[in-house]
This record gives sequence, structure tokens and C-alpha cells, in this order.
Amino acid sequence: MSTFQAPKGTYDLTPPRSAKFLAVREAISAPLRDSGYGYIETPGFENVELFARGVGESTDIVTKEMYTLTTKGGDQLALRPEGTASVLRAALEANLHKAGNLPVKLWYSGSYYRYERPQAGRYRHFSQVGAEAIGTEDPALDAELIILADQAYRSLGLRQFRILLNSLGDKECRPVYREALQSFLRDLDLDEETRRRIEINPLRVLDDKRADVQKQLTDAPKLRDYLCDACKAYHEEVRALLTAAGVAFEDDEKLVRGLDYYTRTTFEFVHDGLGSQSAVGGGGRYDGLSEMIGGPELPSVGWALGVDRTVLALEAEGVELDLPATTSVYAVPLGEEARRVLFGVVTELRRAGIAADFAFGGRGLKGAMKSANRSGARYTLVAGERDLAEGVVQLKDMESGEQSAVPLAEAAAELAKRLG
Repeated sequence: MSTFQAPKGTYDLTPPRSAKFLAVREAISAPLRDSGYGYIETPGFENVELFARGVGESTDIVTKEMYTLTTKGGDQLALRPEGTASVLRAALEANLHKAGNLPVKLWYSGSYYRYERPQAGRYRHFSQVGAEAIGTEDPALDAELIILADQAYRSLGLRQFRILLNSLGDKECRPVYREALQSFLRDLDLDEETRRRIEINPLRVLDDKRADVQKQLTDAPKLRDYLCDACKAYHEEVRALLTAAGVAFEDDEKLVRGLDYYTRTTFEFVHDGLGSQSAVGGGGRYDGLSEMIGGPELPSVGWALGVDRTVLALEAEGVELDLPATTSVYAVPLGEEARRVLFGVVTELRRAGIAADFAFGGRGLKGAMKSANRSGARYTLVAGERDLAEGVVQLKDMESGEQSAVPLAEAAAELAKRLG
């Protein structure tokens, strides 16, 4: 065992469980790739100010959870706590919005970092797949992204998740609601930190998970009662498009999520099998974020889905993924000449697109066959001096146990035929 361990609140991905994470990433990104979203990759760290402006200086993410560092040159950097601000910054820097083809549709996958209290489903290092549609205000885009996430989860076999939906209004109607909410919250029995939040971003108080706070919020003003006609119409169109697509959702008037940049549509995917950390992903519209970070007006919408949380949800439902075999053929040489010959066969199989492995290290037949079993190989190729003298190799079906001699020159073709 190593002297060192993974830092607190982080995890290592090792086989065979890592295959689930790869399968989840693939399932989430597949419908995005089929819907015009191109891949983007950004640095693992950014200027601190990008997140302070974009995510919000009053959020727990910026005030408590962000990993920051000072470079030797004196620059203030932060490990990225979320993906949207970085992706929008990169799109603006590359002038993707000036190409004349809006919206700019992007997807990404990567690791993110927050200094949180570690618990099941909440880590200091976590993995997400995200999608952003930049530069267009259209309820169909909001609906599209929700539908694509729903499609991804269902393709994995998840069924026990729910979609929560809300509208946060816009710069016209939200200030009126903000003032009404602040007046209500100031009369409640709240701690000093929450009272500070009332003055900075009172909507975040609605997201407080503490039972004693939620009890006092029963009669809080409802945002839906303050939405302007344009926001009401926009939200109803999103709801209508989801309903027409057969995607079930629940209206949740207290859903605000943890980032300051959201406007109008906001949504969350939750799974009740995960306990208190029930959110597996979410997102919404962020029409003013571009201006917040120094860009032009670019109304946008996006989401991020947690890979680790999705894996936990699959395990909670008992869903077993149909993972591709890491090894289809395992070659076992008995002797130096067989080692040279079978290594050539394995190379030929790999070039033909067949997953093949080799018994390295000169192990005996018994030990090599145990390794073949552990690898999950469908077939083994075994050859010794006598087999090579006769120009054959022994091909064994690991499921049925049947073994037959196959001409060495035809071994790769025979395996390709059997494996389809």
C-alpha cells in the first residue's frame, strides 16, 4: 500500500467501476452530439474574478467552496467549481458568437472542485457532462436541453428520477419580487449569515434546506405572482413543449439553484434514491451572464449532469449497464516461439478492431487461464511447440468450454467471424 492516499473528499476511478463512469459520460454526450452540439474543453483553472462575477459573490460556491491559489507571478486563480462560466468565457474569446450561426451549441466533460463537507454524493472533486446553447432566446432551446437530458437518463435505464421546473423571471420583473421577498424575510427569525444573504441575494434563502427555515417560508411571496407577461408566456411555452414531447415534470416554485446567473427557466433532475443529495443534475437560462463577464448581450441556456451522482442513482435503482467487454480474446503462449507468434496474432486482432489481450510475464497455463477468466474474455488462444509444429492454435470458447484446433493462418479470421 502507498504511503499516500487520495485527498479527503476525492475518489479514484479504477476498473471495473470506472467502466460505469465512461458509459455514463458516453450516454449523456451521445444525444448532444446527435443534436448539433460540438465539443469544447477549457482549463481546469481560471481567473478568480470570472467566477466571482459569473457565479455570484454571495453564493456558497464563491464565498466558501472555491479552491483558490496565487501564482508565482501574483495572479489569483481558482480551480473551476462549475463549467458554464468557463465555457462562455472560451466561446467569447474564440468569437464563436460572431460566426453567424446562433445559437452556439457546445458540450463538455471534465472534473470540477469545491471545498465541501464530504458525504455520499457530495465530493470535493467531481465529474460532470454539460451542455450550453449560447446566443439565442428561444423556449424551444430550453425544452430541447431538458428533453436531451431526459433522453440520456432513460437510455441508461434510469426511471426513478423527477424533473423540477421553475421560472425566475427576468431583469424587468424579478427586482419587484426581490423587494417583496426581502420585506418578508426581514421579519423572520434567521441567523446573521442568512440575514446577510437577504440583502445580497434573497432568492437563495428559498433554497435553504434547513427545516426550521423552510417552516418559516410557508407564506413567502410566490415568484409566479410577480412574473411579467413576457416571462409567463415564455415559461408556458417551455411547459407546453415538454408536455408535447411526453416529458413529465413537476412545477417547483421554490427552485432557485445555487448560482446567481440564472434567469427565467430553471430546472433540476432529482433522484429520491440518493437521500439528502438528491440532485443529479440541473441548469437553466442565464441571459445576462455574458454581460457580467464583459461580453455582449448573449441570452443562453445550459445544464450540467453529475457523472458520479448518476452512477449512484443507477446503483440505487439496481440498474446494471450493458458494458462492452474490455477483452474479447486472450492469448496464452506456452514457450518462446509461441510467445512471438501469438503476439503477432494479438496485434492483427487489435488492428481488426477486436479487443485482445496477452498473457505477459511468461506465466504457466493455469495462471494464464485464471487471468483470462478475470478479464472476461470470450475466447482464448493457446499455443505450444507441438501446436506450432502442426500449424495450429487451440481456440477455446470460455462460455461453453469447447476447444478446437484452428489453422494458425486462419485464427484471426475465425475469431472475427465468431465475434461478428
